[in-house]
Amino acid sequence: MAIEKTLVLLKPCTLQRALVGEIVNVFERKGLKICGMKMMMLTDELLSEHYAHLSEKPFFQRVKDAMMTAPVIAMCLEGVDAIAAVRALAGPTNGRNAAPGTIRGSYCMSFQENIVHASDSPETAEVELNRFFRPEEIIEWKQTTFDWLYANDEF
Repeated sequence: MAIEKTLVLLKPCTLQRALVGEIVNVFERKGLKICGMKMMMLTDELLSEHYAHLSEKPFFQRVKDAMMTAPVIAMCLEGVDAIAAVRALAGPTNGRNAAPGTIRGSYCMSFQENIVHASDSPETAEVELNRFFRPEEIIEWKQTTFDWLYANDEF
């Protein structure tokens, strides 16, 4: 088990539906620490890089267009096994298939308009955090509840 940092993007649909506070609350209630958060408009260039793995898919441009309809909230979250914890909270990509209680199971019905993007591995998280945050935008700080979130042999 390791303390990890991961990227979460609250997608334009999240902002349009006024769900930002509720979704951030899910991550905070779990015990994940916010180390960075900012609102930004994404560009075609940034999205082409971010979604390069989808560039051959027929929906590539549609995904990029959707991500530019409104701002996103980029977050750096930290915790023990944070990447797996965030992905478990998010649920499967398609909201129609996501279990009740997950973010997508509770808040969406779409494959594309699915509330959040979450990094899928430590390697991806590092690349994505560097894509969306400058080093000085990720803040190291001591969360006073840390000792109550984990046993001392869990990190």
